Amino acid sequence: MASNEGFLTDEQREILKNAEVLSSSPKSPTSLLPEHHIKVSTGGKAPTFGFGVRHIRRSHSGKVFRVKKDGAGGKGTWGKLLDTDGGFCVDRNDPNYDSGEEPYQLVGSTISDPLDEYKKAVVAIIEEYFSTGDVELAASDLRELGSSEYHPYFVKRLISMAMDRHDKEKEMASVLLSALYADVISSAEISQGFLLLLESADDLALDILDAVDILALFIARAVVDDILPPAFITRAKKTLPDSLKGHQVLQTAEKSYLSAPHHAELVERRWGGSTHITVEEVKKKISDLLREYVESGDTVEACRCIRELGVTFFHHEVVKRALILAMEIRTAEPLIFKVLKEAAEEGLISSSQMTKGFGRLAESLDDLSLDIPSAKTLFQSLVPKAISEGWLDASFLKTSADDGELVGNDEEKVKRFKEEAVTIIHEYFLSDDIPELIRSLEDLAVAEFNPVFLKKLITLAMDRKNREKEMSSVLLSALHSEIFSTVDIVNGFVMLLESAEDTALDILDASNELAYFLARAVVDDVLAPLNLDEISSKLPLNCSGSETVHMARSLLGARHAGERILRCWGGGTGWAVEDAKDKITKLLEEYESGGVVAEACQCIRDLGMPFFNHEVVKKALVMAMEKKNDRMLDLLQECFAEGLITINQMTKGFTRIRDGLEDLALDIPNAEEKFKFYVEHAKRNGWLLPYFGFLTVFA
Repeated sequence: MASNEGFLTDEQREILKNAEVLSSSPKSPTSLLPEHHIKVSTGGKAPTFGFGVRHIRRSHSGKVFRVKKDGAGGKGTWGKLLDTDGGFCVDRNDPNYDSGEEPYQLVGSTISDPLDEYKKAVVAIIEEYFSTGDVELAASDLRELGSSEYHPYFVKRLISMAMDRHDKEKEMASVLLSALYADVISSAEISQGFLLLLESADDLALDILDAVDILALFIARAVVDDILPPAFITRAKKTLPDSLKGHQVLQTAEKSYLSAPHHAELVERRWGGSTHITVEEVKKKISDLLREYVESGDTVEACRCIRELGVTFFHHEVVKRALILAMEIRTAEPLIFKVLKEAAEEGLISSSQMTKGFGRLAESLDDLSLDIPSAKTLFQSLVPKAISEGWLDASFLKTSADDGELVGNDEEKVKRFKEEAVTIIHEYFLSDDIPELIRSLEDLAVAEFNPVFLKKLITLAMDRKNREKEMSSVLLSALHSEIFSTVDIVNGFVMLLESAEDTALDILDASNELAYFLARAVVDDVLAPLNLDEISSKLPLNCSGSETVHMARSLLGARHAGERILRCWGGGTGWAVEDAKDKITKLLEEYESGGVVAEACQCIRDLGMPFFNHEVVKKALVMAMEKKNDRMLDLLQECFAEGLITINQMTKGFTRIRDGLEDLALDIPNAEEKFKFYVEHAKRNGWLLPYFGFLTVFA
């Protein structure tokens, strides 16, 4: 029979029953449970103490541990009810699987940015264009894409992608921009695109080592291709800090590319060129295709050949040569009119290019009459026909009538003067002899044509090297002092600016060059700043010359403008005006302290600024008043006798003293009395022009 040793006694059962009642209440603390020594048959093993039997767990190893509250247990236990610490995993292969038991997951939905989508789309367009070279397809795709407000980003992405590729892609990018210009992308959008590139030039330079040079070349190419105005560089400089690489890009474009001789051809051919032909070769191709057209009469083929030339900015030459051919071969006139009308209706030749072509032919009628005696009569008959057919703007009649009135009044006289002027200017460029040029102009005795001479001088200089440009500015200063009035100068610049668009046909950077000539005239005191407003007011509405005047103002408003403008073409002396004034003061002080007259004259000669000798006269007279020493009059007499200081420069120097005499009297009380003495001395020695009057100032 089994032993009763392992069973509980009645007393022990009662204690356990009471313990269960106490522990089942959540409010019953465990400390209320009395600790009793319970004897249990353990089979010779150590008994446990102090715990209720219900909370005891014994492992197979014999270790005893306390069970956690709520039955969570420890190692080897089932864990508490609804315990999820072990992780809950739904088995989708379970027959009782319910998809509703799957844990919920929040799925984020990104909001698409239209600009990001646009950028991705244009990358695909650009990549395809670089692969196929199909300009029309790229233009069509971009047009279909829409979002014209993002076109600046297209310009930026196109150029930035091309910058990191071969010359072929760079050339293709420039060609595509020219093709998209005006038709798909506006001028303002292209300018904004280049501004974005300039602002990110520092980032581009991290990936592309020569990014500055490449981007500068893209800007220069855009200016040469007439899709960026030259004024863009000036405006962009104002918006970019000097510390950014974008500013360096603009300087490189302006100084290294756009200021170089024959820069247009060099820039176009830098990456292989879009046409690979010179201007003369283009002209020959135009003549050949027109003659072939006259023989075949195939208008469609002729238009295709014109389009393939890829020189939309040169279509005025097509118009001009076509009209000349119509004059030479009278039977060809109907065919010529047909192809020009077709080209105008297709938009192949723009209205402005058509008008320019007629205008250029009108200007060359005198020379053309030598080969075609009836050229003027024929031209007068061609213009009304073209206007009546609707492919020549009617405003051309008014323009040509205004020009004809001027020529008709004194045609032969103007023509003869222009021929003489060209000869005189060419001789000056060779000899650098200003007095001889002034004598030649005085011999012609046609002061009313002084503005015409100025226009011819600057036009010839713009197509030459910096040396001739500098010589022209120096000559202009001398002419203003000697024989040209301010009105002559103003009218001459107005004539230049009115014909700026025609000049740009032969000189691509004409607008920029004219702006420098205007600014230089102001720096040299040939024009006053207010004269720029006068010039602007005389220009026709929508004249491109107004932008040139604005550029000149921008140049004059820059820091150290005087010094920069004086040195823009190398400079005759390389000095700023303040430097020249300082040198004049020092040489006069040295002479006054005991110097030799001959040495002082040589120093004045070495200044190389004959147009600025009035400053020598002015400073010499002021110094004579301050030092109460008339020794300066001896120096002026020697300079006048040698022809070093002309009568005009002498008169201008006295005039400047007279105009500032009231201010001078504040420092030199007897300035008026001394000046009267100097004027009388000057008149006795023939230094002053007869019209100079002093007493009238104090009347």
